[in-house]
Amino acid sequence: MASQQPQHAGRLRLVGEHRDGLDGGFARPPVQQIGAARPMTAVNFAEALHAAIEGSGLSLDRIRLSLAQHGVRVSVTTLSYWRRGRSQPERATSLRAVHLLEELLGLPHTALSTLLGPPRPRGRWVTPAASDSLRVEDVWPGEREIADVFTELDAPPIGELERLSIHDAYYVDESRRGHLLRLRQVVRATVSGVSRCLVVHKADEEATDCPEITSVRHARIGRVRRRPENGLLVAELLLDRPLGLGDSTVFEYEVEIPPGSPTTTYARRFAVPVREYVLQVHFDPAAVPAHCERFDREPGEETDRARRQLWIGASASVHVLSPDQPPGQVGIRWEWE
Repeated sequence: MASQQPQHAGRLRLVGEHRDGLDGGFARPPVQQIGAARPMTAVNFAEALHAAIEGSGLSLDRIRLSLAQHGVRVSVTTLSYWRRGRSQPERATSLRAVHLLEELLGLPHTALSTLLGPPRPRGRWVTPAASDSLRVEDVWPGEREIADVFTELDAPPIGELERLSIHDAYYVDESRRGHLLRLRQVVRATVSGVSRCLVVHKADEEATDCPEITSVRHARIGRVRRRPENGLLVAELLLDRPLGLGDSTVFEYEVEIPPGSPTTTYARRFAVPVREYVLQVHFDPAAVPAHCERFDREPGEETDRARRQLWIGASASVHVLSPDQPPGQVGIRWEWE
């Protein structure tokens, strides 16, 4: 279920505040309520941010640490560029940082975010909704039917949901065939009114049908488009309720995989960054591979950027943990003999 996170439910804890001795044992005075004590006359985002930082007395490094404590990583260089007008926040995590900055610096709600102006023209899906997002053509090169289905279903902008965590569990049976995929995603809305998302699943080339989504939890299936000739499934997931800005939710579902030849790989393609990605492959104890490795690829590439051998444990499973996963592809492949 979604968790409400009102903007002014409580002030961010300053990095310098004493908290059980974990912050170095020194304290700072409360943050000045800049929005109330000194009216802001800045006409753009950079000027407003600069004035707020100067009035707070906080260094950029202290601000960076405070944001990191709340799960948002922004470098000192980026903060410096924002206050000097060399760049401005655009991607989902950057917009989240802006709302946290308003709270940290004692500004009224939306005092900074309203100065960002409208987003640059980008389209809804076929062009990125954020500077670190990929177009569908970049994620699935040569798969024009996927872009066509996204257009048909009026896909929501890619940046509306920030992916905090994705966990894939892929199951291979005693016949060496992948037969089940279980997925769990933790997401957070970067705008108000987010109620749906699209998911893509594609069977192996040797499969005889499309994958099918079952056992959906904390969401329900909306419109579904199948392309049996390509083993393609694109489904609309409708969340339990519309999410407000900053609201998070968890949804889970399973995918039944159609019969095919023995499976030798599973991979996920990322159009946007993901805070944490976990991939587990579970083998039947009667069919354990002889070799297993992780591979990483750049977006749209067919050759590996990196490989690393994986140890198959006594539980007949392997896993990959990828924190701060950028757009691209991560997977596990194996050899039976």
